[in-house]
Amino acid sequence: MTMQTFTTNDPSSPWLLGAPLYMPGNRRDLLDCANGEKFSMLRSMIFCTEDALSRTDVDSCIRHLGLCLQGFKDTPKRFRFIRARNPEILARLLELPDIEKINGFVLPKFNAKVLNAYLDLLQGTPFKIMPTLETQEVFDPGAMIELRQALLQEDIFPRILMLRIGGNDLMNLLGIRRPRTMTLYETPLGNIISQLVTTFKPHGFSLSAPVFEYLDDANTLQKEIHLDLAHGLTGKTAIHPAQVTTIESCYAVDSDDYDMALSIIDQAAPAVFKMHNAMCEVATHQQWAENIIHRYRCYGRKNSGRLQEVAEFSI
Repeated sequence: MTMQTFTTNDPSSPWLLGAPLYMPGNRRDLLDCANGEKFSMLRSMIFCTEDALSRTDVDSCIRHLGLCLQGFKDTPKRFRFIRARNPEILARLLELPDIEKINGFVLPKFNAKVLNAYLDLLQGTPFKIMPTLETQEVFDPGAMIELRQALLQEDIFPRILMLRIGGNDLMNLLGIRRPRTMTLYETPLGNIISQLVTTFKPHGFSLSAPVFEYLDDANTLQKEIHLDLAHGLTGKTAIHPAQVTTIESCYAVDSDDYDMALSIIDQAAPAVFKMHNAMCEVATHQQWAENIIHRYRCYGRKNSGRLQEVAEFSI
């Protein structure tokens, strides 16, 4: 059995990010959000300098971020990222005093053309990155395989926290928008998500789910989250604070699943056994079991409330 150790002050486990809240980097209350004085339930947040801003607001946003960084408090269980608009903006962000107070960067419109431009800037820094797959190349399986091979380099792969799937940008390339009451999996993007999962996940990458842009349809949001989980995606970015609790409550694990996961990772478990009217096979269900326990450590069991976070856990 593979042994892995995660700590709650290190975002090396993607499940610890929960439902990151996107917010424009020029918000007046950005410092309060960053320090937990506002939206205290957030596990993570992403301050955006890209699509959430007009071009004319970028310079003032960077100045605002620079001022706010000075007041960022140490928040070991609250992760903060900045979505850089492009490599040029990333270079400016890296020059800000106190930039080390953030955990990393979201890299939008990520493909092989900009890979070196981004990663050359980050060389020698401790920042985690979350590249976003949202360009035309996503529709080309060959291009995604080439990108995967580039990201697997030993000086790049450990830096990648997860790959983000940019649903709205991909839909825009198709000239369509998700209809109300329909999940992304009922649109052409469903096949693309499946393709990305099978291209990247077997090689050790985590992928996060696209945002849900409607604020008045919790039922469809919940349905989509269950499909996200069925596709092996980890986390879903929130675009409004009201979505955070809905998303994270869906990550609580089913009690039967948790019982089976514990039994599967038990070194004394038989190779195949029956439990809760399901076949459990140690050889083929091991990664699923580890994933269930990761989720349990962060979100607890369903209907049992949020589990108090622990300082360290191992599997």
